[in-house]
Amino acid sequence: MDINKLDMFIMTNKKFFPEEKMAFLKDRLAALDDSRFSALSMIEFKDPTTLLLISIFLGSFGVDRFMIGDTGMGVLKLLTGGLCGILTVIDWFIISGKTKELNYNKLMSLI
Repeated sequence: MDINKLDMFIMTNKKFFPEEKMAFLKDRLAALDDSRFSALSMIEFKDPTTLLLISIFLGSFGVDRFMIGDTGMGVLKLLTGGLCGILTVIDWFIISGKTKELNYNKLMSLI
C-alpha cells in the first residue's frame, strides 16, 4: 500500500480513534491491499466532539447514549433525567472516549 495514502488517512481521521491504539491501527491498515483500503474511506465515523456537545445539551434525555447505540442506558437516562443529573455529568467525561472506541471497533470489524 502507498504510505502517503496511509498517512493521509491517519492524519484526517485520528480524532475519531483512541490515541493509544493508533500504532496498532496504522500497522493493520498498512497490511491492507489498495481495494480494501479505498473502501475504508467511505465509512462515516461519529465525531467525539459532536457527541460531547450533544451530551452537554441533551444528555439528561439520553440522546448521547442513543447515538452511540447504548439503548439501555439511553432509556435509563431518559426515564430518570440522567439519574437526577449524576449520570449526565459522568457522561460528559466519558462520552468522547466511548465514541472513539466505537469508531475503532467499527473499523476493526471491517478490516
